[in-house]
Amino acid sequence: MLEPGNNDELPPIPGKRYFTIGEVSELCAVKPHVLRYWEQEFPQLKPVKRRGNRRYYQRQDVLIIRQIRSLLYEDGFTIGGARQRLMGEDAKSDLSQSQQIIKQLRIELEQVLKLLRR
Repeated sequence: MLEPGNNDELPPIPGKRYFTIGEVSELCAVKPHVLRYWEQEFPQLKPVKRRGNRRYYQRQDVLIIRQIRSLLYEDGFTIGGARQRLMGEDAKSDLSQSQQIIKQLRIELEQVLKLLRR
């Protein structure tokens, strides 16, 4: 697992539509039981549930989880404080999520460029 202060070292998010809880756990460096707990605490986090109550997260969910992780582990917020911050940032969230998407795309494009230069 990554240390809490190393959010920049999280792996890039693959271009898939849905992710299992195990995949999200690895992408966000958070254990599955923590993800299930955060679902109860943060109304913004609503993975799709299918047969057998299995969770499938979308890219948007992964970005929210990374944002929650950053607020809790890097910025030192409590669960309640992080929840308030996320609810208060609904207007700002589009900008923040756009910035995260742009950052992710840049990383992916740099990887493609490296492959093309070979």
